[in-house]
Amino acid sequence: MQKILFYIILMTGLLISGCFTPAELSTESIPAIKTFELNRYLGKWYEIARLPHSFEEGLDSVTATYKLRDDGRIEVLNKGFKTAEGEWKEAKGKAYIPDTSAGAFLKVSFFWIFYGDYKVIALDTLDYSYAMITSHSKEYLWILNRSPEIDQDIYDNLLKKAVNWGFDISKLYKVVQ
Repeated sequence: MQKILFYIILMTGLLISGCFTPAELSTESIPAIKTFELNRYLGKWYEIARLPHSFEEGLDSVTATYKLRDDGRIEVLNKGFKTAEGEWKEAKGKAYIPDTSAGAFLKVSFFWIFYGDYKVIALDTLDYSYAMITSHSKEYLWILNRSPEIDQDIYDNLLKKAVNWGFDISKLYKVVQ
């Protein structure tokens, strides 16, 4: 019951904040990657860094795993270790691509019919080894990698891109893997 309440509050907050995002915080002007092959994106990703938000507070060793479902949608499993409680937490969700011409723009839901934006804004289009994700607001940013460690030059380059797009990287949390 506690988990369900958590997701209701989370998704309601995301929906409400999406309706009232100030223009300077909006990611509308940041394009999603146009060349995107979902099958290459599927699999396990390690969270390297993120902007802080309540639904991942206190989590380290965070991973996101994407699998294709029989109905063509995507199964999402986010998992992280809550050090303070000494236990693993996970959130299961689903995603879909609403418009294939929009590239790497997905809708993701962790509760019932409430969907949030998931926009891949940087991607290693050669090997699909790293990605940078945002949502509807610049208050959301994730850097993902296929392994728990990312090359420092790649990381620095992603940070430069984030700054150029107006993200406040001073708040970025580097996830302990």
